[in-house]
Amino acid sequence: MDIFHKELFSGKRVLITGGGSGIGLRIARDMLRSGALVAILGRDQEKLKAAQAVLGEPDRVLAIECNVREEAGVEQAVQNLKKAWGNLDILVNNAGGQFPGGTESISPKGFRAVIDTNLTGTFLVTRSCFIEFFKASGGSVVSILMNMRSGMPLMPHSAAARAGVDNLTKSWAIEWAHYGVRVNAVAPGIIRSSGLSTYAPEFQAALQKMTGNNYATRFGTESEVSNAVLFLASQAASYITGQTLFVDGGESIFSPFLPPRSHDRMPAHEETV
Repeated sequence: MDIFHKELFSGKRVLITGGGSGIGLRIARDMLRSGALVAILGRDQEKLKAAQAVLGEPDRVLAIECNVREEAGVEQAVQNLKKAWGNLDILVNNAGGQFPGGTESISPKGFRAVIDTNLTGTFLVTRSCFIEFFKASGGSVVSILMNMRSGMPLMPHSAAARAGVDNLTKSWAIEWAHYGVRVNAVAPGIIRSSGLSTYAPEFQAALQKMTGNNYATRFGTESEVSNAVLFLASQAASYITGQTLFVDGGESIFSPFLPPRSHDRMPAHEETV
């Protein structure tokens, strides 16, 4: 089901980092359906090729191989995009990655790798896109975070990185407002996406149990995250900047005084196609 007009992003050029799978691929598909030209950026060439096949419409989809941790690679990718399109209207920072583990089990190298991907990578891509595109013609930036409002036990490295992006979102919204740039973020809760399969079975089971801590009492879906991204990127959100929208079924407002309970009259939500 498409909830946005098919021409909502007609003529708009959108870059989505981490666009080869999961939430990023879903955002790419929804942007295409809403009329945009889409560039998906990732470091796995085979994954990008597979994503292009899924998306179809080769005349409207670019695939750009790039590791967001590497400054030179990011700058080259942005230059390649500039040569192909000339300009950019929307940036979606979706690239990220982490692994479960308590603080004592995370090595300094592992900590830096997660920080470099989720925080530094977002900084490098956004800074480069601002300099090359947004400073001259404005634009919209939406970054994907996580529900780190109360910390994230067993993923403190990722929570720290995403909290940093949350603060960058506010800083950039203030710094760049007079250039016509809006900057916002989406913080998903527990989402049923392809990324779940990368975790060990016991961690997947723990995530399933955690769905009892949100007031929808279920996993969220990729389409629900994508819907929030498209809203914030669109002119429907023209008076919104510097904000983080939590798409988490109310998990971030969990209260032990009135914990979630099963819904008697609400049908289960299914992923939209």
